Amino acid sequence: MKLNTKMNLKVVTSFSFAMLCFGSFAQDSENLVPNGSFESTEKNPKRLGSIAYASGWSSPTGVRADLFSGDKIPDIGAPDNIYGTEAAKDGGNYVGIVAYSYGDKVPRSYVTTKMDSPMKKGLRYCVKFNVSLAEASKYSCNNLAARFDSRARSTEAKVPMIADKDEELLMHFNNEMKIMSARYNWTEICGMYTAKGGEKYITLGNFMSDADTKSERMKKDPNVRVKELIAAYYYIDDISVQLIDEEKGEVCDCANGEAAESYSITIYQRVFNITEKMTPAEKIEANQIYFAFGRDAMSPEGKSSLDMIAEIMKANPEMKLQVIGHNNEEEDEVGLENDFYAGMDGKRVGSVMTYLTEKGIDSSRLIAAQKGSEIPSDEVSAEDDEDLAQAKSRRVTFKVR
Repeated sequence: MKLNTKMNLKVVTSFSFAMLCFGSFAQDSENLVPNGSFESTEKNPKRLGSIAYASGWSSPTGVRADLFSGDKIPDIGAPDNIYGTEAAKDGGNYVGIVAYSYGDKVPRSYVTTKMDSPMKKGLRYCVKFNVSLAEASKYSCNNLAARFDSRARSTEAKVPMIADKDEELLMHFNNEMKIMSARYNWTEICGMYTAKGGEKYITLGNFMSDADTKSERMKKDPNVRVKELIAAYYYIDDISVQLIDEEKGEVCDCANGEAAESYSITIYQRVFNITEKMTPAEKIEANQIYFAFGRDAMSPEGKSSLDMIAEIMKANPEMKLQVIGHNNEEEDEVGLENDFYAGMDGKRVGSVMTYLTEKGIDSSRLIAAQKGSEIPSDEVSAEDDEDLAQAKSRRVTFKVR
């Protein structure tokens, strides 16, 4: 979500990555999915169910998926809409589907498109798409998948597209994948698909029965003011299918890594209450940047906060800033045995300072400080579970000098 003044909404992001990872090299091959970020539209959507306005996309059943775009119509806006708030993963638009509902009270929906060229038999393709659970969702689920077909599937019936268990063209990235419960940011689902030959269409959704789908009831965030939906509703964005040339050593650069398999990668995030009445120093010190376990990469929300800090510092050239890094207790313990996780407080400070210098802030104005896990986060409350409390400790704070 983009930083918004006069808001005070606390949010949490919990990433559950599919576990198939084939390396860390990007591919140069063409994306076979046209309009994979839904930026090209035939018309501006005016209501829910307008997936057909996204060029090349449709829904294969009588339940139409939703296209979110712009801010003219509140229900279908991006980032803010009837189901929650989410900034697009790529560009400004994204779509939304129902992947599961309790007792089938809300029918499932899907999105489908024809790829730019058919898949070739025996060749392997890197397939990616990004999902985010909408705040309105009363449930989350697993089994989000891509299905490849040689012909278009279409029905006006409002029924789920349940696949035969031995259907070879159904691609699940990990049959044991965790329930996708990440809100407020994007989880990349990524894996390899070996083509049977002639597949022309890709469809995204849940193709398993309710009995074969794991679900979890979500705890409602009291700060979120959207009406609950008795379903698992997911935003989807940035879809790609790329041919892998294994003879050239190309691999599928899935975003998950060793840490994702072993440790929590929950990211806590706040949208800070910044008002015009605050002094420049107060505006800066109100911000905190949060991180995943063992990581110093910043979320889009963190970068938005730093963009604002950089602008304030440019307007106040005499201002100096102490950048204070923190980690949590588990990182301290793991770092004793694995150097990769050692000194995460310092690595996070370095990441933040590098970003600010790239934004034009002279390094002489930045003062580094490492506090490890010695200072508890004032965001931690008695209601937090252990994972959330630890996530709130993985942060960078600021002090104007």
